[in-house]
Amino acid sequence: MSTTAVKAGEIERSWHVVDAQGLVLGRLATEVANVLRGKHKATYSPHLDTGDHVIIVNADKVVLTGDKAEKKMVYTHSGYPGGIRSETFAHKLSRKPEQAVLDAIRGMIPKTRLGRAQIKKLKVYAGPAHPHEAQKPQPLEIAHAVARGQDEQGRS
Repeated sequence: MSTTAVKAGEIERSWHVVDAQGLVLGRLATEVANVLRGKHKATYSPHLDTGDHVIIVNADKVVLTGDKAEKKMVYTHSGYPGGIRSETFAHKLSRKPEQAVLDAIRGMIPKTRLGRAQIKKLKVYAGPAHPHEAQKPQPLEIAHAVARGQDEQGRS
């Protein structure tokens, strides 16, 4: 029995939607990164983009465990000497929730041409609405990412 390699034209992509309300950011990011890379499929190949599209809604309601929201610092650099800036993760999450979630997932994707193609299949929205209803996205359940003290619906 030989191993069959999937060709680029044979890859079937589906759309998934994730409601991030009450989910822990790191656990959400690992699961979404695996779906974007295609590691959840039997046809996974590390040199091909076999992943699916993922839509994340309610990115502003994602949580961090412990006191990481206040202690975790996020750094950006303008490229000029002395151009480094820092802010707490809670401040970035309140200012740009889509970018905070996107950066967490981007850190778990390879830093190559393939990784740049994979991260383009991710769409992040701060609120509950998204413009991708025509693609008929299926809900992606991430049960182990629910924060402690919250039920299945993400409510306290």
